[in-house]
Amino acid sequence: MPESWFVRPATTADLDAVYDLAGQTGPGFTNLPHDRDALHARLDRSQRSFEAQLSHPDDELYMFVLQEAGSGRIGGTALIFSSVGTKKPFYSYKLTRLSQHSRQLDRIVTTSVLNLVNDFAGASEVGGLFLIPELRRSGLGVLLARSRYLFMAMHRERFGKEVLTELRGWQEPEGVSPFWEGLTRRFFDLEFAEADRFHALNGNQFIADLMPKHPIYTILLPPEAQQAIGKPHASGAAAMKLLAAEGFRYDGYVDLFDAGPTMQANVDELRAVKDGRSAMAFADPARSVEGKDTGQRMLLAAGRLLDFRAWRSTGQIEDEARTIRLPASDMALGRLDDGDTAFFVTTPQGTN
Repeated sequence: MPESWFVRPATTADLDAVYDLAGQTGPGFTNLPHDRDALHARLDRSQRSFEAQLSHPDDELYMFVLQEAGSGRIGGTALIFSSVGTKKPFYSYKLTRLSQHSRQLDRIVTTSVLNLVNDFAGASEVGGLFLIPELRRSGLGVLLARSRYLFMAMHRERFGKEVLTELRGWQEPEGVSPFWEGLTRRFFDLEFAEADRFHALNGNQFIADLMPKHPIYTILLPPEAQQAIGKPHASGAAAMKLLAAEGFRYDGYVDLFDAGPTMQANVDELRAVKDGRSAMAFADPARSVEGKDTGQRMLLAAGRLLDFRAWRSTGQIEDEARTIRLPASDMALGRLDDGDTAFFVTTPQGTN
């Protein structure tokens, strides 16, 4: 069956669709607030970022949407922040282990400590990944997530050396964060839902302003709060595995708000960046028969900035990866003519 979904830059014209998506995200999804004014501001900032002529990152925001070609329906969103922690601090907690020894008792006590840090200054961030429930078993989440890495590879000068992503932290079935209840709430007169909305609209600076600056011994927290540190939301466990497969790692950094894990990577070591190739694309009439699905599965991208488009296909790789042959319908989806250049990365069977 021909592909019909692709990823493109979002514009202010997508406000209604993105607002509808934001209403489905649930608590803790701070990068896509269910607020029209806030979303319009982000879409406007994103559009200006795509339009800007840049030679280095300067606090840009790039928002992408997943669109169905035939209907125009929007099925998901994804974001890239080009550089965090430079114009205002990007605070995290760093979880470390501390060992202390008593000669008199002949005992060593090891405990975990949370330290407030701003270690990611200058790094890029990916976030805001949301896919409507009906598409979550289609593999389109992989396309949506990895399209950001293809964009970074094709516009390398716009991003930092490192990239991070913050996963939503663990919540109880009723939507309450044990970490918030066990620690953060003690310094704020806010319910979790109220704080979550404020966090989505204003970021976590208010938490950094009022939280203690001294190390926090996790042993003093309730057991539920301790267990939530570095634990992703139930909906984010699969995403964490995909990030690890892409080259991200968890090094003990967690979010101030809900202690969700922060994963990081060197941009040039991301699989989509390291293994991606540019090639001339040609339509292959023999591959344009509906239902024909032999060949190499791949994710592709073409076009710069606002003309960027990413999609998936099954094609033939030739001439030492300098040429790829695709179904005509997939060439059209990527707005490619014969001989145009496309950036691609191969994917294992069943992953895209």
